[in-house]
Amino acid sequence: MSAKDRFHQAVKTGLIKDGWTITHDPLSLDFDNARIQIYLGGERLLAAERSSEKIAVEVKSFLAPSTIYEFHLAVGQCFSYQIALRSQQPERQLYLAVRSSMTSFFVAPLPNKLFKKHKSGCWCMNPFKR
Repeated sequence: MSAKDRFHQAVKTGLIKDGWTITHDPLSLDFDNARIQIYLGGERLLAAERSSEKIAVEVKSFLAPSTIYEFHLAVGQCFSYQIALRSQQPERQLYLAVRSSMTSFFVAPLPNKLFKKHKSGCWCMNPFKR
């Protein structure tokens, strides 16, 4: 069972409850002869500024035996997606949605330093706290 089968709806529901409008399911980009699909695209109206905030959300389950292997795959995807987003939809912030049981892993030194050092623009979120 893929992450989308298992967690896609939970992430989508969490975002909607948090005030996001899901605009893309999935968010598809054509970049450098490759079709990239990020799980979700969303938008939230910022009334005070009369503008909107836009996000792209990649969902990762981290169910395989090797967390570090899955982390490396997720990082590679985030970096690739960020390049495509900066080129085509620079207003979107990229997020990586993970299960709450993964929170301690993502605040550990390796993941934390890697995202900061490379300024990937990919941030972790946990929309499953409902």
